Amino acid sequence: MSYTPRTAGRLAVFLAGLLFSSALFALNTLDIPPAQKPPVIDGKLDPGEWDGAFKMTDFKTFQPDFGKEPSQKTEAYFLYDAENLYFAFRCYDTDPSKIKASISKRDAMFSDDFVGIIIDTYNTMQSGYGFLVNPLGIQGDGIMDINGNLSSDQDFIWYSKGQIDDKGYTVEYRVPLQSIRFPGGKTITMRLGFFRQFVRTSEVASAPPLFPDKGSIIAQTQAIAVTGLKFKRVVEILPAVTHSDKLAASDGRLKRDERTTDLSLTGKVGLTTDLTLDAAINPDFSQVESDAGQVDINLRYALFFPEKRPFFLEGNEIFQFAGNTEDAPLLAMIHTRTIVDPVFGFKLTGKFGAKNSIAAIYAQDYQPDGGSDEHPDFSIFRFKHALKEDSYLGGFYTARDVRGGFNRVIGSDGRIRLSQTSVASFHLFGSFTKNPGGGDINGGHALALRYTLDDRKVSLDVGYQDISQNFQVDTGFLERSGLRRLAAFGMYKIYPKSKFFQRIEPFYWSYHLYDTYSNMLETFNIFVLRFSLPRSTQVRFEGILANEVYEAHRFERSGFGFQINSQLSKHLFINGFFRRTGAIYYDPEAPYQGDGNRASAGVEYQPTEKFDFVIDLTYTDFYRRSDRTKIYDYMILRSFNTFQVNKYLFLRAILEYNTYKKRMTVDTLASFTYIPGTVVYMGYGSAFQKIRWNGSDYEDSRRFLETKRGFFFKVSYLWRW
Repeated sequence: MSYTPRTAGRLAVFLAGLLFSSALFALNTLDIPPAQKPPVIDGKLDPGEWDGAFKMTDFKTFQPDFGKEPSQKTEAYFLYDAENLYFAFRCYDTDPSKIKASISKRDAMFSDDFVGIIIDTYNTMQSGYGFLVNPLGIQGDGIMDINGNLSSDQDFIWYSKGQIDDKGYTVEYRVPLQSIRFPGGKTITMRLGFFRQFVRTSEVASAPPLFPDKGSIIAQTQAIAVTGLKFKRVVEILPAVTHSDKLAASDGRLKRDERTTDLSLTGKVGLTTDLTLDAAINPDFSQVESDAGQVDINLRYALFFPEKRPFFLEGNEIFQFAGNTEDAPLLAMIHTRTIVDPVFGFKLTGKFGAKNSIAAIYAQDYQPDGGSDEHPDFSIFRFKHALKEDSYLGGFYTARDVRGGFNRVIGSDGRIRLSQTSVASFHLFGSFTKNPGGGDINGGHALALRYTLDDRKVSLDVGYQDISQNFQVDTGFLERSGLRRLAAFGMYKIYPKSKFFQRIEPFYWSYHLYDTYSNMLETFNIFVLRFSLPRSTQVRFEGILANEVYEAHRFERSGFGFQINSQLSKHLFINGFFRRTGAIYYDPEAPYQGDGNRASAGVEYQPTEKFDFVIDLTYTDFYRRSDRTKIYDYMILRSFNTFQVNKYLFLRAILEYNTYKKRMTVDTLASFTYIPGTVVYMGYGSAFQKIRWNGSDYEDSRRFLETKRGFFFKVSYLWRW
């Protein structure tokens, strides 16, 4: 996995560090009576307000080590009534001036101190809702998957307040039952866990305590029985209007290139407590903020851009599949960005009973450059049946149909708990493809088997993939076919008796691949020594022995590198990466051996709770090995600056310069988000290139010329009944 450390990915990293354990932790189910009087959500924990609440104080660390007393004391509370769940934390701190907190937009607070809960409303140990709050009441939310990764893709409607005081900080929040799914019944059993992050000490603590040899994360949370929850049918209507004006350079002047106004309508109906239907006409799939620049030269595979569009994000976690090891060629069975510009779409997500999860999508796309049919149809269906503990069996069906042709994939995946510390998983998919030009139907397969073991000292991960040459999945993301691949990972974890070295992890990761096109072998081996230090600091050193097969030639890819990221102070975060290896010039006609450097660096400075300044640099180069000629160097410098006026309103300016393309972009954005769905955006951007108009043509120049200019305005309003 590769996540930038200033996003929700950081949370995914430390939760995923608990890894793949399973058997039920020996906690009895506790009967929790409903609240007599709901608390006021003001972040103050007034006397008597949380009397009678379910309370947990036995917090123990799971980072950097398991089962240790955290440096600060925490108290967590839970109440509920027929329509809401209520949570509160009293977080003691012996030096409140060092609490790291910022006023930021939703899901931008994961690098702060924060508290949170995970709640599995179905008691299946397959997934759980995550609701997190920093000391100033800023929210983060998402879904925790079966492996312990928390994705922040989804946004829910809930309410929170927080404040810092002379004892530390307190937070309170309320989650309406309308915002989540839960089973029907007078009394239902859920699983609940509390946790807290301490940035300056690199600690994460939980209650109940979590251990790598006593079950999966969700299996070790506290089982609670609640009574009298009411199903209040969710009905939502979300109209949106987006207007944009775009200018482009023509004959040395900016001229109008495009003016559009789009209207969209999205609706949601809660069919039951478990099942939700979404529908949209001309869905609002516009991205408010463009993707950050990536190096797009000398690539063997297409760039992968994550999904950002709200219609696709809800329930997206169910499309994850079992059996893949790290960096496996089949990245996704469902990559919804392959649906480019839908005319309309339907989506059904939820459960049939507590054990069966489904997700289905149908969309008619608009792809004017798509060949024989500019309106391909996408059909997607996913099913999962929960077995004992965190095991499951699942199935997929995906289809992309065009006039005269199709691509369809059907298959199964599963995860089986073998012991308290080990898991086996698999997937097997078959594809059937007919090209629009006619001809036979081509069949292909993708098979994977995986075994993982994890305890406090040792982690082991072994997997095998077999992807045939004709396997194709038009709804997903497949980097490479025609291979058989064995991957292996082993790590030993050392916990020194030191305040500086909190954890030392030597590990080895490799894959050994047989390319069926060329009947040649390739291998990749990386040896890493990683150190975890205070202030959320990680440092790693790596050596690489590798080669790669391309166009029936084997090229050398060995090298070395290092990485670092650290919260140097309350206000300053840094990260850096460098790797020097052998490299390939990916010319299908005449590839050749080279050497290259890749580097990235970032600095984030937060002088106050409301200001955030980030500078990121990405660099790569390539030298032909035979004569040491530099073929190219490519650098992207990006400045990302935010002023968060309050929790609802922010102003942002992004400046990006691409040295290879000699192109600079400037984007500004004002955003007001009252609740997810009720938003107003206003943006302005320009693009500049080092060219000039000589009267008849454009030519290189030392000065910048504005080549594009754009303005957009978007407003949407969520109606909920």
